[in-house]
Order: sequence, then structure tokens, then C-alpha cells
Amino acid sequence: MPRLPHPTTGGRGRDRLALRGRTALVTGASRRGGIGHAVARRLAAYGASVYLHHHVPHDAAMPWGADRIEDVVASVRAALGDPEATVVAGPGDLSDPAAPGELLATAAEALGGRLDILVANHALSGSDGTLDTVDAAMLDAHWQVDTRSVLLLVQAFARHRAALPARTPGGRVVMMTSGQDIAGGMPGEIAYALQKGALASITRSLSTALADHAVTVNAVNPGPVDTDYMTGEDYDAIAALFPAGRWGMPDDPARLVAWLATDEAEWVTGQVIDSEGGFRR
Repeated sequence: MPRLPHPTTGGRGRDRLALRGRTALVTGASRRGGIGHAVARRLAAYGASVYLHHHVPHDAAMPWGADRIEDVVASVRAALGDPEATVVAGPGDLSDPAAPGELLATAAEALGGRLDILVANHALSGSDGTLDTVDAAMLDAHWQVDTRSVLLLVQAFARHRAALPARTPGGRVVMMTSGQDIAGGMPGEIAYALQKGALASITRSLSTALADHAVTVNAVNPGPVDTDYMTGEDYDAIAALFPAGRWGMPDDPARLVAWLATDEAEWVTGQVIDSEGGFRR
């Protein structure tokens, strides 16, 4: 079977708009200091149309607070590389088991009826503890948001792609883990580490399940990223553990996620990729 040329280059080599004509749903993109916002800006810069999922009540309850969604959307629109691309935003409480499927359908419809890229970036912050303090409510809360909702999103995405013409190119799923499998683990965040670990362990199985639909599935561990949740001496102590002497910034993992969404990464699937800048645990 002859290979089709890249849809944005006509087979003439690389194009800075490597995602022109593609569409993406990025979850957890509700504030400009977060990884989701940085990922959305990168995808938009590469030419994709992007749907930004947000759940403002979650961020409003955190120490860093919530952004105005209008400001987040404006920031991503400012990064658009293709003037014909669009940016849309909508809410969703992904602890609701019906929300993932509804969100996927809403995003696809808003972006013209086809969704190519799913970046499951959302997660529950807080509501966690050590082995001694974790309880059933903490475990359930993280399961619902960090794991169950991601799997239901991937399920809905797989069904959506299955309804497209056979092996439509460009299908991508990227999930986010947190280095819970690396030396030292996360003993202070047992519920979070457990559920993120489940995503890491299911990555290869999901990649096999979606292979017939020409969809790659990968997970990214971004390591410690400065998303405005730490300051002072603790911040400096973490920075000293990086060979570069600085924290990871949201755009650091965003560049990797955006590359995984392009055709250059079509042969990479079933992988959990650490993007930690040499962080020494």
C-alpha cells in the first residue's frame, strides 16, 4: 500500500504547521500557569484547532486559585499558527462517570465533527495522604478523576475514531503520569501515585487496543514542573536537584506532547516517557 504524503506538507518535508487541519482536546487546561495551557498553546502553534476542557471549581479551591477562562482562551488563540484554526473551551466535572463521553462528543462537534488528538492532562490535586492517613474517600476521589475518567475518555475517543474511514491518520492519545515508578516513589501522595501508576501500567494495553484505528497511545512523566504550587526554600531545594539548576517549566513537557501528536512520532506508541531534565530524586 503506497504511503500517503503528510497532509500539511504534501510530502515535501517538515512543516512548522505540522498539525494543520488536525483537532485536539486538552483536558485540565484551565489556568495559564499549568501544563494543559502550555500543551494547548503548542498544539495551536503547530496549526491544530483545540478544545480546552476546564473545571474551575477545582482550581478555585486550591492555593493557586483559578484563572478567567476567557484569558486562557485568549492566550491559546494568540498562539494559533493557522488562521483557519479555532480555539473553543468548555467545562466538565470528570468525577461524573457520564462526563468523559459527553466531553469527547462535545469537543468533536465543536471542532467540526472529527477529533484527532486527546491529551488527558487533568488530575485531582490535594485530597491525599501517606499510607497511614489515606482513606477510602481519598482513594475513590483520585480513582474517579485521575484514572476512571481517563479510561472513559480513551474509550469514547476509540469509538469516535472507529466511526471514521479505516485507519484515518493522525490519531493520538497522550496521558500524564508522575514518576511514581521511579526511585523513591511518592510516599506522601499514596492515592495520587496509585492512580497515576495505573495509567502507566495500562499504556501498552491501550496502545494495542487502539492500533487497528491507527491511534498511538503514550504517557508522559513531566517530573516536577513549576505550576505555581511551591515557593520559598522548598522551591529552591527542588531546583537544586535538577542538573540545570531550575525547575521544569510547563512548556518543557508541552514540547514533547506536541511532538508526539505529529506525524514524526507515528512509530512511537505504548511508551511511558520521562521528561524530567535529569531530575535527581
